[in-house]
Amino acid sequence: MQLRNSNIEKLASETFDVLVIGGGINGASAAAALAGKGVKVALIDRGDFAGSTSMQSSNLVWGGIKYMESHDYALVRKLCKSRNHLIKSYPSTVQEIRFLTTITRGFRYHPRYLWAGTWLYWLMGNGATRVPRFLTPATIKAREAIIDTREAVGGFEYSDAYLHDNDARFVFNFVRTALNYGAVAANYVESLGARRENGTWVTRARNGMDGDSFEIRAKVLINAAGPWVDQHNTLTGQRTQHHHAYSKGIHLIVPRLTDSRRVLAFFADDGRLFFVIPMGQRTCIGTTDTRMENPEVHVTDEDIQFVLDNINRRLSLARPLGREDIIATRCGVRPLAVKASAGGDRDFLQLSRKHAIDTDESAAHVSIFGGKLTDCLNVGEEIVAKVKRLGVTVPYPDYRWYGEPPESVRQEFLHQARLMDLDAMTSPEASEPLTTRLWRRYGTHALDMIEEIREDPRQGELLIEGTEYIRCELRQAQRREMITRLEDFLRRRSKISLVVSNEQIRHSPGLLEACEILFGDQAQARHDEYFTDAPDRTPEALSPAAAADNPAHSESLKW
Repeated sequence: MQLRNSNIEKLASETFDVLVIGGGINGASAAAALAGKGVKVALIDRGDFAGSTSMQSSNLVWGGIKYMESHDYALVRKLCKSRNHLIKSYPSTVQEIRFLTTITRGFRYHPRYLWAGTWLYWLMGNGATRVPRFLTPATIKAREAIIDTREAVGGFEYSDAYLHDNDARFVFNFVRTALNYGAVAANYVESLGARRENGTWVTRARNGMDGDSFEIRAKVLINAAGPWVDQHNTLTGQRTQHHHAYSKGIHLIVPRLTDSRRVLAFFADDGRLFFVIPMGQRTCIGTTDTRMENPEVHVTDEDIQFVLDNINRRLSLARPLGREDIIATRCGVRPLAVKASAGGDRDFLQLSRKHAIDTDESAAHVSIFGGKLTDCLNVGEEIVAKVKRLGVTVPYPDYRWYGEPPESVRQEFLHQARLMDLDAMTSPEASEPLTTRLWRRYGTHALDMIEEIREDPRQGELLIEGTEYIRCELRQAQRREMITRLEDFLRRRSKISLVVSNEQIRHSPGLLEACEILFGDQAQARHDEYFTDAPDRTPEALSPAAAADNPAHSESLKW
């Protein structure tokens, strides 16, 4: 908590060039870009970083092949280039993955027509991925035995990309990047509104952990509150060209359905793409697309039944999936940018996730609408350009603020790891070598962790059974990752609570020690808060088959 407490003191006492409100992917990438280029930045979120839409995605980094049907070719081209850029910039985290799509009898397009579309998609992505393949029903069945091909007329395979760890972790690493470059950030700090005073924005803020209020001063205010952008603009009296429409999506996490390392794609009964996504020892299935009037959503019985019905009609399983197989759920809204002057004639399901940035130059106010993980680097660069036009000096405009550390640093880490035989400490149940995992999650700071393990071998021991988290990772999280509540660690810095049942987490022998590392003398209180106040995350009991396949040895995708 020391990092957060010291940052709150700075928020109240300093004047910033820019205050970013909202720590989802838009706010995090904006803060990282500005801080990396030398702008004095503050970042706050009323909950935890990546605590809403940015932790409820499909973990896909894709060029938006679905937008080809609505002829948004410019958007597809832009997103494909963004996907390729992320793969090159974060090779340990963003990696190519194959999609196998099955087309059934009666679908509105013939599979060969769609296959031709995947070639156009491949060309729009500069041929940066493996080439598409047409598949007959027999070939589909040979590659994925669990697919029910009785109604299939063909299919195709093409490539996009996937986040190797979870989406919230990816977002937080942008927050951590901003902190590394001198930004002042704090979670659980809520904006109560802001006023313009003598050329400066004065934002009333409240510390969500103790209720204390204070003011934050900044020359420019950026509203990156995700689904709540419109609400915050109301607080500051801003009128914008765009507003948000809301689409609810849910996913179900179940025991692993197939050993394949590919995404299975279908068209659900409502015409929307429907995925079976690998998640280590788990499978993520979904998603829904339900229009909502506001961003406060939850999983309903109807949502769950929709996903179960769709998946059971498309897979040949030993027995149909039921509610007793659900280990966890994901539920969030997609904030869709819509022009306030636009008519309502466009099909809601065809609305894209492209972002829009509205700027009030007279008030030095910026609002970010829409957006998605794939486009985050573009958002960062565009925000820097907007802020510069608002009169803020950008000392290092050409600095590259994103990407993994240089290859020379990685080679030094790998060399030191080999000298101490670090991979020999990998848990027998782990999905990947310890060196691979530590580098992907921590980059340069993985060298510090090697030093800790060298000084004290206990730091390399597994702490929470079934999660692949070793003791020094908890120490790293306590120092550098602003863990304020237990859920921050279990759900966002990791995805433990997505792949391990609530009861298994509760009874993990190392959980209380993890709380002691993270929270010190508040350990028991934070432990009890998590299990008392948080909503139930899983069914009361898994089915016998699901329980037997519930070791949760991996919380990342094993390639």
